[in-house]
Amino acid sequence: MKNKGIIIFLLLLVVVIVAVLVVDFISDRPDRSNPNPFAYNVEEFKNVAPELILYKESKNFRIGFEEPVAVAIQNNKLYIAGDKELKVVDLSGKLLANFPLPEKPLAVEVFQHEIFVAVKNKILMFDETGNALSEWPVPGNNSLITAVAADNNNVFVADAGMRKVIRYSKNGEMLGEFDGKAEEGALHGFIVPSPCFDLDINDQEELWVVNPGLHALENYTYDGQLRTYWKSTGVNLEGFSGCCNPSHFTFLSDGRYVTSEKGLVRIKTYKRSGEFEGVVAAPAKFVDEGRAPDVAADSNDNIYALDFDKKIIRVFEPK
Repeated sequence: MKNKGIIIFLLLLVVVIVAVLVVDFISDRPDRSNPNPFAYNVEEFKNVAPELILYKESKNFRIGFEEPVAVAIQNNKLYIAGDKELKVVDLSGKLLANFPLPEKPLAVEVFQHEIFVAVKNKILMFDETGNALSEWPVPGNNSLITAVAADNNNVFVADAGMRKVIRYSKNGEMLGEFDGKAEEGALHGFIVPSPCFDLDINDQEELWVVNPGLHALENYTYDGQLRTYWKSTGVNLEGFSGCCNPSHFTFLSDGRYVTSEKGLVRIKTYKRSGEFEGVVAAPAKFVDEGRAPDVAADSNDNIYALDFDKKIIRVFEPK
């Protein structure tokens, strides 16, 4: 009799356990689970109020690359790198010249009549007709060059793999490097979770570097001392979201910023102070979860966006 009671008790216990598991399974189904209180709806950020959009898309043109990589502008010409080639086109998209490259390009910069192309672990320097002038190595087994910026005497290289900026002379002599740490032993400097690490020099010869993990743009002296910075985090229109934004940026003629973001793809402008100004292109214009377009701007503040997903140059002009 005692054994029978134990068996009945164990059977009841099994029934209770099974019932609990079934209820738990049903409650965890996506259509039955409680909404995540911390989730946000990306859809609501794709459309932007018309009064905040300061640019209009005036034209676009195909560039004939299977793998477009980067765009730069100088002397009213666009320099577009991709595949194993550099193409030079006028601002309407007409091909003016094309130069073969020995390897797949990673970044391109043009200063006056000098062209700088980054390939794996190396910087190639050409004149404007495509004649090779020099080349020099970029040290580091994990090096991954993502941007190049030049002025009269210097060439700066953003290395996402090594998370640092390297400074060279025009003859390839390494003049220094820095990792964005405010002081020796600092917890972190440049936070670069993905190959999105851009830099540029503005009209005042100031070097600005994106710290993508912090959603910040940082101004450094040429020897790597932090001078000032601004940052804006948030999925809202004024901010940068995700792991590593802005992914690309450039300057307008008066030093204002043009930024490009991945994930929630959008192009925006900011004042010199870092204050949000307006939108160039809203997310609705781009592929969902697409790549951030590379951006360049001419002297009239027209913006040229290299749309990697559609493999075209898109031209935006002020309204």
